[in-house]
Amino acid sequence: MPFSRSSKLEKVMDNAATYKEWRETAKQYDQLKGFERWRSKEASEHYDFSSIRERLEDLSRLREKGDNAGLLFALNEGIHGNMGGMGKQALYSKSRIGTKRLIEAYISEIDDSLLYLASPQVDDISFEEKLDFFRRAQHCYGRSALMMSGSGTLFYFHIGVVRALLKEHLVPGVISGSSGGGFIGAALATHTDTELDVLLASENLVFGEAKRSILDYLMPMPFKLLEVDEVKRIMATIIPDMTFQEAYAKTGRHLNISIAPAEKHQTSRLLNAITSPNAYIREAILASAAVPGIYPPVALAAKDSQGKRQPYVPEHKWVDGSVSDDLPTKRLARLYGVNHYIVSQTNPHVIPFITDANQKRDILSLFQSAGMNTTRYWVNASANVMKKPLSYIPPLQKLSTMMLSIINQDYIGDINIVPPFRFYDLRKILSHLTEKEIQQLVNAGERATWPKIDQIRIQTRIGRTLDTILHDFEAEHVEHVNEHRKQKA
Repeated sequence: MPFSRSSKLEKVMDNAATYKEWRETAKQYDQLKGFERWRSKEASEHYDFSSIRERLEDLSRLREKGDNAGLLFALNEGIHGNMGGMGKQALYSKSRIGTKRLIEAYISEIDDSLLYLASPQVDDISFEEKLDFFRRAQHCYGRSALMMSGSGTLFYFHIGVVRALLKEHLVPGVISGSSGGGFIGAALATHTDTELDVLLASENLVFGEAKRSILDYLMPMPFKLLEVDEVKRIMATIIPDMTFQEAYAKTGRHLNISIAPAEKHQTSRLLNAITSPNAYIREAILASAAVPGIYPPVALAAKDSQGKRQPYVPEHKWVDGSVSDDLPTKRLARLYGVNHYIVSQTNPHVIPFITDANQKRDILSLFQSAGMNTTRYWVNASANVMKKPLSYIPPLQKLSTMMLSIINQDYIGDINIVPPFRFYDLRKILSHLTEKEIQQLVNAGERATWPKIDQIRIQTRIGRTLDTILHDFEAEHVEHVNEHRKQKA
């Protein structure tokens, strides 16, 4: 019977060893459940399908006619990821693979049109006009970012997420992380894809003769605290001694690390190649992983004009960035024009309130959302009542401020990748893991990412193409400017 077969297919997907195996089974599942018919049917209450169809036909007609000026004009009217509501989550929660074929065809047509206009065969539009168009198109469309939460030992889940995205060439150019998420982000930003294939291989995720995990060096518990020099030595085997600017120059990835101040009268910071290009990444990671009360605050370091190491903001020390800004969405939007967020979220206090993107927003998910909002309301109300009494007890006031910062943050993005479990042995969040436990977390990260691959591929396709085109055009523009200067000299 169909139900029995669909259950079997779901079990195969749950136990798939590779993304290819998962995807082939997902196709069978969609066919069996009638979701392939849903994809082929254009009409839906969730988006303006008639406008999308009309626009698709216009772009296709202009490109086929070779009406380059008309095509450029049509694209100039606007390129954004939620045209006619086509970016709504409901359109990606029905089938296991893809979304409405009309949406996929429309995105494909825009992508083809952009590549066509960028090609040398379009010679009736000047280079300057093309460059201006692609700059405005990228600004209008925005960019995607991969954001990895603070995590404790669960940062191994982030490794699984990253491995799945790397295999499909879908890692965004903007990355942020705090604590364990920052550690994995630093690995991404300081290594090429070829190097990452080796670094993130399963056999390389456990260190030392005693088979100690990475976390033993990154965030040791007080009773197993390592000396700072030893921590730095182990970190050196994973993260090169590079500044944020040097890392960007090597990989082209914008790394962003959240850190929080250890003392009053300071605000959290987001370290990156724009705001702190000469700051060293290792110290930033150590600071972002310094859980208050468990690991000591960290002083940052930077490279001076002579290339020598020197203190960075020497009068201050810093701690775990997830305390104040686990997912710095507003700052990434301001710095890079990011408007689409892929979040790998492993914070135990957040996960129970996040609904799986493959599920509908049913009664349970509404209760989850209401539960989070209610909790925030009562905690903030209680803190307001206790504000004056707590002012007489500085340690409690500091703890209250930290708890308010944690609970008032937003912890979700446009695409959320979360562990498939809801309860944890909290004693293991900052403790040593066995090799088996590490592999289980990595596998969980990969499997949780596979159902989101098509959505990520579809929703980031235009952005990735614009990034590539603009990178090439900007490089050519620099060559033109330099050549012009030589001729004038």
